[in-house]
Amino acid sequence: MSLPKSYMTSTKRLPEVLEAIQTAQAPSNFTTRFLENLGFKSKGDRLIIGVLKDLDFIDDKGVPMDRYYKFLDQSHSGAVLADGIKDAWSDLFDININAHQLSKTEFTGKLKTLSQGHLSNNVLDFMYLTFSALVKNADFTSHVAKVPIKEEKEPIKEYIKKESKLGIPGQIESKIGGLVYNIQIVLPESRDTAVYDALFRSLKEHLL
Repeated sequence: MSLPKSYMTSTKRLPEVLEAIQTAQAPSNFTTRFLENLGFKSKGDRLIIGVLKDLDFIDDKGVPMDRYYKFLDQSHSGAVLADGIKDAWSDLFDININAHQLSKTEFTGKLKTLSQGHLSNNVLDFMYLTFSALVKNADFTSHVAKVPIKEEKEPIKEYIKKESKLGIPGQIESKIGGLVYNIQIVLPESRDTAVYDALFRSLKEHLL
């Protein structure tokens, strides 16, 4: 089950905590002392540390992760937080892609099902309190820009017209003077399609 284990008992200062994180230099370890230095000294404030771990802002040792640093950029911090919420509550978003729009009744009802009734009503209330407060500070309408993975072309497949019966790539069958020759080609390691263009053009002219 992929549901957060941490929650806050009060979210009154949550927006302040998130803002303070953005304006402060990222620590080597996000500890209670660091939080106190930001001005948040109550026991209730300290619960944010567990929530940040669930959001993959910091790891189990409190070390800031990639998402933490992305959150520091206020131009898309809301979208970064939304991604963290989706990951932390992935089971909930798996059954409803608009889980951030659920009412309290709908939210607690689905959590009862997902947790198989293992969560008390008090815990469910605190979980909804935490979830809804995070959602209010997140932006689910935008997306964090991701570098697209460029799909590389496979020029070999475009030019080899025949394969051996054994299915060995790079093996071309040619008939010369009634004899059949199986020619195996060792291709150079290159991403330049021009290399393969020249190679297979020559093969086509002289062998095929």
